[in-house]
Amino acid sequence: MARGGLCRAVGVFRLCRTSWTRFYSQTEPEPLTLRQQSGGIRRITLNNPRKRNALSLSMLESLRENILTDVHSDDLRVIIISDIPVPVIAMVNGVATAAGCQLVASCDVAVATQKSTFATPGVNVGLFCSTPAVAIGRAVPRKVAMEMLLTGTPISAHDALLHGLISKVVPEEQLEEETMAIARRVCQASRPVVALGKATFQRQMAQGRDAAYATASKVMVDNLALRDGQEGIRAFIEKRKPVWSHKVDKAHD
Repeated sequence: MARGGLCRAVGVFRLCRTSWTRFYSQTEPEPLTLRQQSGGIRRITLNNPRKRNALSLSMLESLRENILTDVHSDDLRVIIISDIPVPVIAMVNGVATAAGCQLVASCDVAVATQKSTFATPGVNVGLFCSTPAVAIGRAVPRKVAMEMLLTGTPISAHDALLHGLISKVVPEEQLEEETMAIARRVCQASRPVVALGKATFQRQMAQGRDAAYATASKVMVDNLALRDGQEGIRAFIEKRKPVWSHKVDKAHD
């Protein structure tokens, strides 16, 4: 879903009915997704509640457009939504089924309300959720994934938290605050350092332990060579707050 290069945002993907207000002419259809950006954080909200925000091809194309628009802008630091080089946060308030559940499983962080549920119900209508199973099977224990896939029975937000499908469960009235707090914390870090770390984490997770340590050790050296890596060390020694360049340049000798 992402172009080459480094994205400059933390994403927040919102699986809930939008509270934003927009005005349209009688002939202008409502967009399938809404995009709002402020303080380095881009928020993307699914906006087709009449069809339960189903991840149709049109919805996915709309998501892709909102993710990639001005992705290289210095003003973009975090996206609150699916798997791109910058951290992506799912904000869930309701039912996430099939591809929606897959999208949550694909995000780096997921915050959900207590009333949220997660399911892969395809088996009940004769279409096994094989594609969602790829992400879900990598997010939760195998036997939990198989029970979800074989029965289609929804699991609660608390069970989703217990099994690792989501990161945090909060009361509905705290969803916005908790999600944005995580996004703002990510924005305080260096963009290239975060992007390098995320890519390395994903790569080493697919490797055996020895290969993973070799990969991570090499990247630690690459990280230290970055301009922001050097700035972080200097700031620590000088007991001050680092001033990030957010550039992928290596430090000069």
